[in-house]
Amino acid sequence: MQITRRSALSLVGATLATPALAATADSPTAPAKPASTPYTQRSIGSPKAPVTAHEYFSLTCTHCAEFATVTMPKVKPALVDTGKLQIIYHDFPLDQVALKAAQVARYLPAEEYYPFIEALFSSQNDWAFQPGEDYHASIFKYAALAGMDKATYETAWNDDKLAQFILNGQQEAEKMYNINATPTFIINGKTYPGAMAYDDFAATVAQAAKG
Repeated sequence: MQITRRSALSLVGATLATPALAATADSPTAPAKPASTPYTQRSIGSPKAPVTAHEYFSLTCTHCAEFATVTMPKVKPALVDTGKLQIIYHDFPLDQVALKAAQVARYLPAEEYYPFIEALFSSQNDWAFQPGEDYHASIFKYAALAGMDKATYETAWNDDKLAQFILNGQQEAEKMYNINATPTFIINGKTYPGAMAYDDFAATVAQAAKG
């Protein structure tokens, strides 16, 4: 079973609204540009791998967290690190919290992206589902551990252009590939919805490698 997209982006926006920093380009507190552009591909594994898996995920999806914490610890050493598989990540936020977290993740250097989202998935219940949670503050705790300073964090959080880029990608996935749930995988062109167990995922990758 997987979570379908919720129409909550507008419902929780008010709870997440925080004032943007007043820093300007000439201000000493203005954040530096991120080391890697937030708009470039986020992936792990060799681009020369015989199998490519596109993962559509939401950082507040419990089934995505299950795949990240149960299946991925086996997938990465066995399939990704051995050159058999490349995983390309696509944001498919189910709510405003996931959207903000995705924005922050994309402001980290590309090599820090995967460790950061894995950390968020591992601690999802701590920052995503607590009653009365201050999402702005709780997500920053993990961003800071990943090396992000507060000024960059505020820039990421308030980057409306990046938010629209993510939402445009989500809409495109819905229209072009009929993605309507998370997680969903497109592996060598074939769509597989749901958080697969390792044996099923590995078998799917092996079959895809055969063509």
